[in-house]
Amino acid sequence: MTASRPAAGTGPRPLRLVALQNMAGGGFPRFERHLARDGRALQVIHAYQGDPLPDPGACDALFVGGSPLAAYDWQEHPFLRAEAAFLSRALAAGVPTLGICFGAQFLAHLFGGRAFRADRLELGAHTVWLTEEGRGDPLLAGFPPSIPVIQWHGDTFDLPPGARLLARGEGIRHQLFRAGHVVGVQFHPEVTEEEVARWADANPADVAAAGTTKARLVEACRAIEPELERVAGRLLDNFLARLVREPA
Repeated sequence: MTASRPAAGTGPRPLRLVALQNMAGGGFPRFERHLARDGRALQVIHAYQGDPLPDPGACDALFVGGSPLAAYDWQEHPFLRAEAAFLSRALAAGVPTLGICFGAQFLAHLFGGRAFRADRLELGAHTVWLTEEGRGDPLLAGFPPSIPVIQWHGDTFDLPPGARLLARGEGIRHQLFRAGHVVGVQFHPEVTEEEVARWADANPADVAAAGTTKARLVEACRAIEPELERVAGRLLDNFLARLVREPA
């Protein structure tokens, strides 16, 4: 049963959930779909196009999306220099922040870790495993010991100071970390098979280098669709419930 909503003007204002999109075709469709079921919305800012960034103090939570750019080259790109300054203010203000793929690498690199080129490409469906700390962290409450995920990256990162590794991969180890109110997720909980198909069309060299095809990538995503939906929904729900305070 859906809970009744307070009368207009009597309840708390809606959460302001802000997502920074760092490339064309790098949106947050699965997150947006899940939030819409609860009457919530994600405000997507096209940072890569130079859209103005909001006042960090007006954000209840931030999401930092993927990019084909390297997190360790952020100073070469004006929009990433602006984003880095924005994120520094937001994290200093205690705004809960979740970075995905490049977003995780960027957060790790900015705040004392190190992003760098990995020794392999990871594309398509993979499995990650919760660490002992992950099994006890409220961010991953209700997760099984291993989860299917979609990967698309050739970079990785060292953990920033104070971070705890909550999930590991078999190839690229660092898959999910939390440092207080900052979360970094190397895999892609936010995408659907439509995005995977578009990425394959836009990055044929990566697909070939990974020894796969667009058709196999899309089919691998489709085969684990129910699990991907559960992973994205539970991660998002836990993040909002455990790290984000409802506004008064």
